[in-house]
Amino acid sequence: MSTTPSTASVSPSHVPRMRWHLEDIAYDHIDQSRIRDREDLFYMLASASFIETGSDTYTRNLVAHYAAYPELAEWLQQHWEPEELQHGRALRRYVEAVWPEFDWPAAYDSFFAEYSRLCTTEELEGDRVLELAARCVVETGTTTYYQTIHALTDEPVLADLVTRIRTDEVQHYKYFFRYFRSLQTQSHRSRLQVGRVLWDRLQEMRNSDSDVALRHVWAHRPARFDQGPDDFPRISGRIYSLVSHSLPLDQAARMLLKPMALPPGVERMVERPLVWVSRRVLAA
Repeated sequence: MSTTPSTASVSPSHVPRMRWHLEDIAYDHIDQSRIRDREDLFYMLASASFIETGSDTYTRNLVAHYAAYPELAEWLQQHWEPEELQHGRALRRYVEAVWPEFDWPAAYDSFFAEYSRLCTTEELEGDRVLELAARCVVETGTTTYYQTIHALTDEPVLADLVTRIRTDEVQHYKYFFRYFRSLQTQSHRSRLQVGRVLWDRLQEMRNSDSDVALRHVWAHRPARFDQGPDDFPRISGRIYSLVSHSLPLDQAARMLLKPMALPPGVERMVERPLVWVSRRVLAA
């Protein structure tokens, strides 16, 4: 279903340029004693670095999808993609500084060979308005993921890095949400339509890019974390359980519900069940 481009949409000129750069991260001051043996954080950081590094492929799909919306397409190319790629470079540099024996290039190449086949325009919602609601789910996931890493670490450089990335992800969510709301005022989608998309994307969070990335990180894991060929179910189960019990799900639920534009009383009523469902989905 097509929608006339908005004249009241969010202009990229109103979006700030890069808020930080790799030179701002004190990699030389990483406290190795606080991070070197953290197997959980190794898997979480390495897999996140893969997904962020491959974001240019996804950006091309989104830019083509929103060719009729030049302001949004421009923002994706000039703001969203550079920031996502910087996240990938920053995370890679951290991973390689802490675990230099991990062959990041080889692991990423194997990941991308699979990921690039899965990352297609067919994955996007045909309805451009509803795809923006789906983007809100994705950005909710990344925002709370980096907040979770922050809660799990006491290594100061990593805490600083993921705080910066999380701030970017919050801004991405706000931009997608504002653009969704702008288009929604012109060609209204029902709460049932929006809710279906939100639910579908929430279910996909458990078995999506993160699972592909985690498998390839595990396949190239350093010897210090090698506990046998049947180790992947243990690792993946542990990571997803850790994430599901550490995510700030109250915050995630509020972010997920915003595109529904529910009355405040109804939103409060469904927030707690949504937290419960989200935890079950992520831990499945």
